[in-house]
Amino acid sequence: MQLIIPDWANVPQNIGALSTKRGGGASQGPYDDGSGGGGLNLGTHVNDAPQAVASNRALLAAVLPAEPVWMTQVHSNHVIDAGDAEIGVEADAAIATRPGVVCAVQTADCLPVLFADLQGRVVGAAHAGWRGLVGGVLQNTVERMRQAGAGQIVAWLGPAIGPEQFEVGADVLSAFTDAAQSAQVAPRLLTQTQACFHPISARPGKYLADIYGLARIALQQAGVQGVYGGGLCTVTDRMFYSYRRDHVTGRMASLIWLK
Repeated sequence: MQLIIPDWANVPQNIGALSTKRGGGASQGPYDDGSGGGGLNLGTHVNDAPQAVASNRALLAAVLPAEPVWMTQVHSNHVIDAGDAEIGVEADAAIATRPGVVCAVQTADCLPVLFADLQGRVVGAAHAGWRGLVGGVLQNTVERMRQAGAGQIVAWLGPAIGPEQFEVGADVLSAFTDAAQSAQVAPRLLTQTQACFHPISARPGKYLADIYGLARIALQQAGVQGVYGGGLCTVTDRMFYSYRRDHVTGRMASLIWLK
């Protein structure tokens, strides 16, 4: 099993966090490791063999304090308390305040964001596709953490589609600029938002969008000053699953918990 450990600073020792890669599991075919070996697909909804997914989840569970609280992700801005939620609840972000409760998000191009309270009291995880980002899923997660007693919060941006690969239409640009104007953000934030979209000269009305940049702007709006990670492209690096690249593919997970 191949894992990424977040490279963030000053996070208390009582917080555990990791993100999976594609290799080191039991999945085959389009869900493999990209080189014909076993893949660590953790998604039960992508038509992979159920026994392979169960084996992969068992491998992951062996390094966790408990079974993750898997959500049914629907590109919303809804945040749950993982300690009180049932497995499969529709939501795209979760927080935890009790030791042993594991927040988890699944991705295959969308951006996973992990959150840690530097007092070691609250953690969170969010699934941020462009719809979730424009809808405020990151800001909502931060607010929910603060309501639960979090102090200074830091964030880690996991593997996602890179800015040279994320082609979107003018509707996505308009959604972000309209949201920024509706929220009456500072002019510099609106300018920064627009700068995350680069026109494709050969394709009128199409843009390359920087999902990492858009996430950093959302976190800045939420008052999160310590932002780490970013820069790992799921499309260009075959150690990751990518829906944009392969269409039929598996899902990785990013997880965080209090020890």
